[in-house]
Amino acid sequence: MAQLLPAALLRAIDELGRLPGVGARTAERYAYFLLRSDTHTVNKLASTLANLHSGVKTCPITFALIDADDDVSSLYSDSTRDKKLIAVVEEPLDIIALERTGQYNGTYHVLGGAISPIDGVGPEQLHIPELLKRLVDDDVEEIIIATNASVEGESTALFLQRHIQEQGITVKMSRLARGLPVGVDLEYADQITLTHALEGRRIL
Repeated sequence: MAQLLPAALLRAIDELGRLPGVGARTAERYAYFLLRSDTHTVNKLASTLANLHSGVKTCPITFALIDADDDVSSLYSDSTRDKKLIAVVEEPLDIIALERTGQYNGTYHVLGGAISPIDGVGPEQLHIPELLKRLVDDDVEEIIIATNASVEGESTALFLQRHIQEQGITVKMSRLARGLPVGVDLEYADQITLTHALEGRRIL
Protein backbone atom coordinates (compact mmCIF):
# COMPACT_ATOMS: atom_id res chain seq x y z
CA MET A 1 0.00 0.00 0.00
CA ALA A 2 1.35 3.41 -0.99
CA GLN A 3 2.55 5.71 1.80
CA LEU A 4 0.35 8.80 1.86
CA LEU A 5 2.80 11.12 3.62
CA PRO A 6 6.62 11.44 3.69
CA ALA A 7 8.29 9.44 6.45
CA ALA A 8 9.77 12.56 8.10
CA LEU A 9 6.32 14.14 8.38
CA LEU A 10 4.81 10.94 9.76
CA ARG A 11 7.52 10.79 12.43
CA ALA A 12 6.77 14.40 13.40
CA ILE A 13 3.06 13.59 13.67
CA ASP A 14 3.80 10.55 15.84
CA GLU A 15 6.02 12.52 18.23
CA LEU A 16 3.61 15.45 18.51
CA GLY A 17 0.82 12.96 19.18
CA ARG A 18 2.63 11.89 22.34
CA LEU A 19 1.92 15.28 23.95
CA PRO A 20 -0.92 15.35 26.52
CA GLY A 21 -4.24 16.37 25.03
CA VAL A 22 -2.97 16.19 21.45
CA GLY A 23 -4.98 13.79 19.32
CA ALA A 24 -4.13 12.46 15.88
CA ARG A 25 -5.82 15.27 13.95
CA THR A 26 -4.26 17.99 16.10
CA ALA A 27 -0.83 16.37 15.73
CA GLU A 28 -1.29 16.40 11.96
CA ARG A 29 -2.17 20.12 11.99
CA TYR A 30 0.82 20.96 14.19
CA ALA A 31 3.20 18.98 12.02
CA TYR A 32 1.86 20.53 8.82
CA PHE A 33 2.09 24.01 10.35
CA LEU A 34 5.76 23.40 11.19
CA LEU A 35 6.39 22.06 7.69
CA ARG A 36 4.94 25.23 6.16
CA SER A 37 6.89 27.47 8.56
CA ASP A 38 10.29 28.85 7.61
CA THR A 39 13.41 26.98 8.69
CA HIS A 40 14.35 29.62 11.28
CA THR A 41 11.06 29.16 13.16
CA VAL A 42 11.41 25.39 13.23
CA ASN A 43 15.07 25.52 14.25
CA LYS A 44 14.26 27.97 17.06
CA LEU A 45 11.60 25.62 18.41
CA ALA A 46 13.92 22.63 18.10
CA SER A 47 16.72 24.49 19.89
CA THR A 48 14.38 25.56 22.69
CA LEU A 49 13.23 21.99 23.24
CA ALA A 50 16.78 20.63 23.06
CA ASN A 51 17.90 23.01 25.82
CA LEU A 52 14.83 22.54 28.02
CA HIS A 53 16.34 20.00 30.42
CA SER A 54 19.68 21.78 30.77
CA GLY A 55 18.01 25.14 31.38
CA VAL A 56 15.65 24.07 34.15
CA LYS A 57 16.23 22.52 37.56
CA THR A 58 14.35 22.02 40.82
CA CYS A 59 14.70 24.30 43.82
CA PRO A 60 16.33 22.26 46.63
CA ILE A 61 14.08 23.89 49.24
CA THR A 62 10.66 24.40 47.65
CA PHE A 63 10.98 21.95 44.72
CA ALA A 64 9.58 24.58 42.37
CA LEU A 65 11.05 24.80 38.88
CA ILE A 66 13.82 27.39 38.57
CA ASP A 67 16.46 28.53 36.08
CA ALA A 68 19.54 26.33 36.00
CA ASP A 69 21.68 29.30 37.12
CA ASP A 70 19.59 30.01 40.24
CA ASP A 71 20.31 28.54 43.66
CA VAL A 72 16.78 28.66 45.06
CA SER A 73 13.34 29.80 43.96
CA SER A 74 12.90 33.57 43.84
CA LEU A 75 9.53 33.07 45.52
CA TYR A 76 11.45 31.75 48.52
CA SER A 77 14.47 34.07 48.52
CA ASP A 78 12.32 37.22 48.10
CA SER A 79 12.50 39.07 51.42
CA THR A 80 8.96 40.39 50.96
CA ARG A 81 7.46 36.89 50.97
CA ASP A 82 6.19 35.47 54.25
CA LYS A 83 8.28 32.36 55.01
CA LYS A 84 6.05 31.51 57.95
CA LEU A 85 3.26 30.67 55.49
CA ILE A 86 3.55 27.74 53.08
CA ALA A 87 1.10 26.65 50.39
CA VAL A 88 1.60 22.93 49.73
CA VAL A 89 0.84 21.98 46.12
CA GLU A 90 1.11 18.82 44.08
CA GLU A 91 2.99 20.03 41.01
CA PRO A 92 5.17 23.06 40.10
CA LEU A 93 2.63 24.50 37.67
CA ASP A 94 0.05 24.71 40.50
CA ILE A 95 2.09 27.65 41.80
CA ILE A 96 1.17 29.69 38.73
CA ALA A 97 -2.56 29.36 39.46
CA LEU A 98 -2.17 30.69 43.00
CA GLU A 99 0.19 33.49 41.97
CA ARG A 100 -2.27 34.70 39.34
CA THR A 101 -4.79 35.51 42.06
CA GLY A 102 -2.47 38.18 43.45
CA GLN A 103 -3.83 37.34 46.89
CA TYR A 104 -1.04 35.13 48.24
CA ASN A 105 2.26 36.35 49.65
CA GLY A 106 3.65 33.25 51.33
CA THR A 107 6.03 30.61 49.99
CA TYR A 108 5.38 27.24 48.37
CA HIS A 109 6.27 23.59 48.75
CA VAL A 110 5.83 21.19 45.83
CA LEU A 111 5.12 17.60 46.85
CA GLY A 112 5.85 16.19 43.42
CA GLY A 113 2.51 14.45 43.06
CA ALA A 114 -0.24 12.97 45.20
CA ILE A 115 -0.64 9.70 47.06
CA SER A 116 -2.05 7.17 44.61
CA PRO A 117 -1.53 3.49 45.45
CA ILE A 118 -2.97 2.40 42.10
CA ASP A 119 -0.16 4.34 40.38
CA GLY A 120 2.47 3.14 42.83
CA VAL A 121 2.85 6.56 44.47
CA GLY A 122 3.12 6.47 48.25
CA PRO A 123 4.13 9.08 50.84
CA GLU A 124 7.76 8.01 50.47
CA GLN A 125 7.76 9.20 46.84
CA LEU A 126 6.72 12.73 47.83
CA HIS A 127 8.74 15.62 49.30
CA ILE A 128 7.16 15.26 52.73
CA PRO A 129 10.36 14.93 54.86
CA GLU A 130 11.64 18.16 53.34
CA LEU A 131 8.35 19.86 54.22
CA LEU A 132 8.65 18.76 57.84
CA LYS A 133 12.18 20.15 57.95
CA ARG A 134 10.98 23.51 56.60
CA LEU A 135 8.24 23.72 59.21
CA VAL A 136 10.93 23.65 61.88
CA ASP A 137 13.72 25.58 60.13
CA ASP A 138 11.49 28.48 59.05
CA ASP A 139 9.37 28.44 62.21
CA VAL A 140 6.28 28.12 60.01
CA GLU A 141 2.99 29.27 61.53
CA GLU A 142 0.55 28.02 58.91
CA ILE A 143 0.47 25.67 55.95
CA ILE A 144 -2.27 25.80 53.34
CA ILE A 145 -2.83 22.34 51.91
CA ALA A 146 -3.60 23.20 48.30
CA THR A 147 -3.73 19.75 46.77
CA ASN A 148 -6.26 19.05 44.02
CA ALA A 149 -9.93 18.33 44.71
CA SER A 150 -9.56 14.70 43.65
CA VAL A 151 -9.57 11.42 45.54
CA GLU A 152 -5.76 11.43 45.44
CA GLY A 153 -5.56 15.06 46.50
CA GLU A 154 -7.93 14.52 49.40
CA SER A 155 -6.02 11.43 50.53
CA THR A 156 -2.77 13.36 50.42
CA ALA A 157 -4.23 16.26 52.40
CA LEU A 158 -5.54 13.88 55.08
CA PHE A 159 -2.20 12.08 55.29
CA LEU A 160 -0.30 15.36 55.68
CA GLN A 161 -2.62 16.53 58.43
CA ARG A 162 -2.24 13.31 60.41
CA HIS A 163 1.48 12.93 59.76
CA ILE A 164 2.35 16.46 60.88
CA GLN A 165 0.30 16.01 64.04
CA GLU A 166 2.00 12.68 64.75
CA GLN A 167 5.40 14.37 64.46
CA GLY A 168 4.40 16.73 67.27
CA ILE A 169 4.88 19.82 65.11
CA THR A 170 2.60 22.66 66.15
CA VAL A 171 1.41 24.52 63.09
CA LYS A 172 -1.93 25.84 61.88
CA MET A 173 -3.21 23.79 58.97
CA SER A 174 -5.84 25.00 56.51
CA ARG A 175 -7.31 23.69 53.29
CA LEU A 176 -8.35 25.64 50.23
CA ALA A 177 -12.09 26.21 50.30
CA ARG A 178 -14.08 24.06 47.92
CA GLY A 179 -17.42 24.89 46.42
CA LEU A 180 -19.62 24.83 43.36
CA PRO A 181 -18.17 26.64 40.35
CA VAL A 182 -20.27 29.47 38.96
CA GLY A 183 -22.62 28.26 36.24
CA VAL A 184 -22.58 24.57 37.22
CA ASP A 185 -25.91 22.87 37.98
CA LEU A 186 -26.13 20.61 41.03
CA GLU A 187 -26.96 17.58 38.90
CA TYR A 188 -23.61 17.87 37.14
CA ALA A 189 -21.47 18.44 40.24
CA ASP A 190 -19.32 15.54 41.43
CA GLN A 191 -19.58 14.07 44.91
CA ILE A 192 -16.37 15.61 46.26
CA THR A 193 -17.36 19.10 45.11
CA LEU A 194 -20.84 18.79 46.61
CA THR A 195 -19.45 17.50 49.90
CA HIS A 196 -17.10 20.44 50.25
CA ALA A 197 -19.81 22.86 49.20
CA LEU A 198 -21.99 21.56 52.04
CA GLU A 199 -19.15 21.69 54.54
CA GLY A 200 -18.24 25.23 53.54
CA ARG A 201 -21.79 26.60 53.45
CA ARG A 202 -22.28 30.14 54.77
CA ILE A 203 -25.06 31.67 56.85
CA LEU A 204 -27.04 34.25 54.84
